[in-house]
Amino acid sequence: MAREETSSSTQIYHERQRLQFCLLHSLNNLFQKKDAFNRASLDAISEKLVLDDPNKETWTPLSLLFKPHHNTITGNYDINVLIAALEGKGKSVVWHDRRNDASSIDLDDGSEGTLMGIVLNVPVKRYAGLWRGRHWIALRKIDGVWCNLDSDLSAPQSFNGAEEVREFLNYIIGQGGEVLLVKNDTHKGVG
Repeated sequence: MAREETSSSTQIYHERQRLQFCLLHSLNNLFQKKDAFNRASLDAISEKLVLDDPNKETWTPLSLLFKPHHNTITGNYDINVLIAALEGKGKSVVWHDRRNDASSIDLDDGSEGTLMGIVLNVPVKRYAGLWRGRHWIALRKIDGVWCNLDSDLSAPQSFNGAEEVREFLNYIIGQGGEVLLVKNDTHKGVG
């Protein structure tokens, strides 16, 4: 875990990749806080999703390791855990329509300030292409500068403006990645 300095001397929180806990690292990087989430809290969310599922799978000996929403050894969590975790913190997730390029994403988010950040789910190949999987990455605007907080990076990387962010997002979309917009829930308590 490291903190990177920006030009305005803001400390950027950045967790590095460990096993397949990239969702955990992405969430903590997104919230800019070491323990916004931990393994136990994400495991609890995963278990609650199983209990709430009306179509529960039947138990097998492999069920101890390979849970419906995560792998208990590697820590690989799925999208359902991400959405539930964010909703638990008063956020909502909006899937970006892959048929549109990133120019349709309001990175400045107008005057409402509802866009907290962006979470990406990208295909990855490791071990000379022998292992294929997916990787979670957080992007967040910190002190007016969009940063790539990918836990595989040795340090956060700043983008040079919104156009560079859009080019990166278009590349991710072109590679089969998913773009998820994390929004602050501005309608809490309204009813």
